[in-house]
Amino acid sequence: MKLPIIFTAHSVPERTIAEGDPYETQAKETAALVAKEAGIAGGDWTFAFQSQGMSGGAWIGPTVEDTIRNLKAKGHGGVFLQPIGFLCDHVEVLYDIDIAFKKFAEIEGLRLWRAESLNGSWILTEALAELVRGRN
Repeated sequence: MKLPIIFTAHSVPERTIAEGDPYETQAKETAALVAKEAGIAGGDWTFAFQSQGMSGGAWIGPTVEDTIRNLKAKGHGGVFLQPIGFLCDHVEVLYDIDIAFKKFAEIEGLRLWRAESLNGSWILTEALAELVRGRN
């Protein structure tokens, strides 16, 4: 079964982007680069922002919930969520994805999976060390 992939990153207030912050563009470019490197076709993935805050004003989207609904409307029975904006497990992964989004998807009639976070993996540690060594 081929599942659509939702790449996610933390949302920010729309005013942040309106003031010239390139975060939204960079997050989406990162997803496109990861998809290309992994050989994932353009129609097999999408992008959503998660963990919108409660502060005043609108936050950038689309939301994960809206994206799940859109995939359901296209006939999908499951989705793979890849939080590319997060390196390790924390509240936006362990609660927002593993509990809230999984429950939301289930209510919508879809199954949801996510990739394991890098956390303290030796691959991540070595990649970060290589970046630091390269700065000398």
